[in-house]
Amino acid sequence: MLCRLGGRRLRPLCALQLGAWGPQRAPTPAGGTERSALPLWAVGSVSAVSPGGAGGWYEALATSAPVQGAEELLLGAHTATGLPWWGSILLTTVALRGSITLPLAAYQHYILAKVENLQPEIKNIARHLNQEVAIRANQLGWSKRVARLTYLKNMRRLVSELYVRDNCHPFKATVLVWIQLPMWIFMSVALRNFSTGAAHAQGFSVQEQLATGGVLWFPDLTAVDSTWILPVSLGVINLLIVEIFALQKIGMSRFQTYITYFIRAVSVLMIPVAATVPSSIVLYWLCSSCMGLSQNLLLRSPRFRQLCRIPLTKGDSDTPYKDLFAAFYSKFISRK
Repeated sequence: MLCRLGGRRLRPLCALQLGAWGPQRAPTPAGGTERSALPLWAVGSVSAVSPGGAGGWYEALATSAPVQGAEELLLGAHTATGLPWWGSILLTTVALRGSITLPLAAYQHYILAKVENLQPEIKNIARHLNQEVAIRANQLGWSKRVARLTYLKNMRRLVSELYVRDNCHPFKATVLVWIQLPMWIFMSVALRNFSTGAAHAQGFSVQEQLATGGVLWFPDLTAVDSTWILPVSLGVINLLIVEIFALQKIGMSRFQTYITYFIRAVSVLMIPVAATVPSSIVLYWLCSSCMGLSQNLLLRSPRFRQLCRIPLTKGDSDTPYKDLFAAFYSKFISRK
């Protein structure tokens, strides 16, 4: 018995299968004077941790090939541009985010837009499949459990076929996370190696250069930002990113709501964490978050989405920035 659903044929339901289910030491700078009041965990050299101790995993990470590649990238940018270290960190961050994460973010939006456009067809298939399963359940005397398992099994199969047909499996949208998160970790560890004197290049200590490579209120990039300006700015930018995401989602599920609250909490907790690490790392985090915010806003532009061939969806707006400002104003300013 066959039934046509939205131009597709279901398999005969009689043939549907019912499958089962060591302590660290802070390094002493040349001259015997302490450079900063960093916590021991933030300034201890990775070389002081024994491979068999509790810090063995971190030593392996700090000396890994990806981290060494990040160090070479930072040194190469600094040497090629001749910029002070704060400028080299900023430039490298912008280059990485612009050349790697921006295209991946555009691809993520492309996949999510195609998935969103499939929802009406998925709902139509679900309605017809539910009716046919109900009919077969009455004919064959299936229990509610058997009928539900049959429905779920075949619904998953049909939806998977749709994803294959349109080449838009939702898992592809997670590629950005699998690239961006490791890159963020490797760059952070590389900057920590530089700031603690654990990395050297061509006979000179990068730590000594970072000590005078800052600007404004953080001239020493190996020291913490005692003013808390960088850490607080980092928290504010991250919260802005979260709120922009939340404002563009109407009728979020309970799971999405929990995830949003969790990310808000992480953004706030990053402030005291950032206040205990060298300013070079916090500067990288702040630059990366600023690029993330800019990237988020850019991907709302109808022209840029058209340039990236991102399909139009029902929720797209011709005035995204005006709508965002209105939603932000309504939620945080005019709310009584």
